[in-house]
Amino acid sequence: MERNIVNELLEWRNNRKDRLPLVLYGARQVGKTYTLQRFGRDHYKNCLYVNFERMPVIAEFFGGDLSPERIIRFLEEYFSEQIIPEQTLLIFDEIQVCERALTSLKYFAEEAPEYHIAAAGSLLGVALHRERYSFPVGKVLMKTMYPLSFDEFLNASGNGHFVPMIKGHFEQKSEMPDQSHRELMTWLRRYLFVGGMPAVVKMYMEEQSLVNIQEMQELILNAYTADMAKYSTAGEYTKIQNAFRSLPAQLAKDNKKFQYKLIRKGATAGLFGDSIAWLVMAGIALECDRVTRGEVPVKVSRDISSFKLYMSDVGLLSCFSGIMPENIIRQELSDVYKGALAENYVAQALCAGGHELYYWTSDAPSAEVDFLIQKAGDVVPVEVKYDQNVHGKSMRHFSNMYHPKEMIRISARNFGVDESGLVSVPLYAAFCI
Repeated sequence: MERNIVNELLEWRNNRKDRLPLVLYGARQVGKTYTLQRFGRDHYKNCLYVNFERMPVIAEFFGGDLSPERIIRFLEEYFSEQIIPEQTLLIFDEIQVCERALTSLKYFAEEAPEYHIAAAGSLLGVALHRERYSFPVGKVLMKTMYPLSFDEFLNASGNGHFVPMIKGHFEQKSEMPDQSHRELMTWLRRYLFVGGMPAVVKMYMEEQSLVNIQEMQELILNAYTADMAKYSTAGEYTKIQNAFRSLPAQLAKDNKKFQYKLIRKGATAGLFGDSIAWLVMAGIALECDRVTRGEVPVKVSRDISSFKLYMSDVGLLSCFSGIMPENIIRQELSDVYKGALAENYVAQALCAGGHELYYWTSDAPSAEVDFLIQKAGDVVPVEVKYDQNVHGKSMRHFSNMYHPKEMIRISARNFGVDESGLVSVPLYAAFCI
């Protein structure tokens, strides 16, 4: 599967001036290891792969002196392979298991920048949360990897010819031909069920069927639950799991603001705040914070007491919610939950596009804009609708208050611009934003 992040990896590889060791972060099973190994095979003379979880002897070695020369010599002897500056990619996988290996990246940055090192970790935020070794801030380049976005899904499914078409119509704000629009909306509905986890996409492409998809998705959800037990205390585990299980219910309501009472009776931010932070740091959930003003810079008006939580993958949300494939294909879902899937999908697309997630609300009159993004120095309100019924007062209210240069509505409608200047973007083109 071709991943968009490879372009960023190439920029990193070719940066000879101030290249730092790379740390690729993301939830479990989003494709970090596969992508790095394939990148090593395609763009380097050789590639050495170290998995600190499976290779305890190497992990123990990092308990000693962390000089780059000592580490390089040891790894060459261990693998019986030469590590050549600029020509060998050294991959440190599951680096959260060995904090000293993470610390060593600082010394490679300072003393041996000629070596190309890419580390991968699924639970860096939570695994190191209580440890004594600090993260090498400023000495590594951090990149976050997400599940396959819809354009990557189209490429994987043999429909890559649609991607430049979508980009072209997005840039020109011109209508997509009706037949192509309908076909893309059909693929979009499949994506809402399959999602972008590589193993799930691979199964779907091999079987050309949605029937067994949920078995693979449940394995991934079970792996997340296992991580909760592994990287937390017994008391924390119960609270993290309860917060995690509440996610479908949090999104299955008109007001998708996170409500602690849906975790359990008497739940409060004091009791479950750390549990929610765990889910976000593990890459399992995406946090969207409320802002009180629609002006640059957006984050300065953030209200930390109000937020939404989305799943990192819309396919896992469908599975977690008990949605069956026919429910999506036949469009049998309630309007509220169709909206939840659409919002979760767009949140995922915006994150993959490098945007921080914010939403805006107003009390008088009551109004809410699903997402605010900061783009080229301007605030762009983004409204999300699952169907073609796009009438809403919130965007007009926001426009009257802040007069944005650009407004976007993502829905089942084709590309276009209405008389108010609001840009219509089909759901399948969210990756272009």
